[in-house]
Amino acid sequence: MTLPNDLASVQLDMIDGSVRTMSEFLDKVVLVVNVASRCGFSPQYGRLETLQRELSPKGFTVLGLPSNQFQQELDSEESIQAYCSITWGVTFPMTKRVELEGPAQHPLYKGLTEYPFADGTSGPVRWNFEKFLLVPDGSVFRIEHDTKPDADGVMHLINSHLPKA
Repeated sequence: MTLPNDLASVQLDMIDGSVRTMSEFLDKVVLVVNVASRCGFSPQYGRLETLQRELSPKGFTVLGLPSNQFQQELDSEESIQAYCSITWGVTFPMTKRVELEGPAQHPLYKGLTEYPFADGTSGPVRWNFEKFLLVPDGSVFRIEHDTKPDADGVMHLINSHLPKA
């Protein structure tokens, strides 16, 4: 499946107070991840940051969207920023906290949750650190929360869609 054009105009309220749109990211390979600071999968932050540092010069970025959907996120953007910076050295772009489902669902997730996993199932985000790999040709790959961002299969997907040098 390919990314619908209307997702390019989705507004992102960034954790640093700036406002961006998805269109600013879509010329790169983007790994969209719903993150949560108090989750057992939070060590993925370190792996995500390593990917950001190693691959951003090649046309890749992580985009973190903190969410308290599963009651595992800190209660302020300042706390989230401090935790991510001090604990994991996070430099990749992050938004303010978002809702993954329900009446206040963030528009990005309204679109992304229509995409299926490799097994063909789709629907709401199942847990923290679920990932969506968006590539410049419009393709979207949905990745389970417990799959590490630097797992062989994920790395193959990322590397096969990076611009050739």
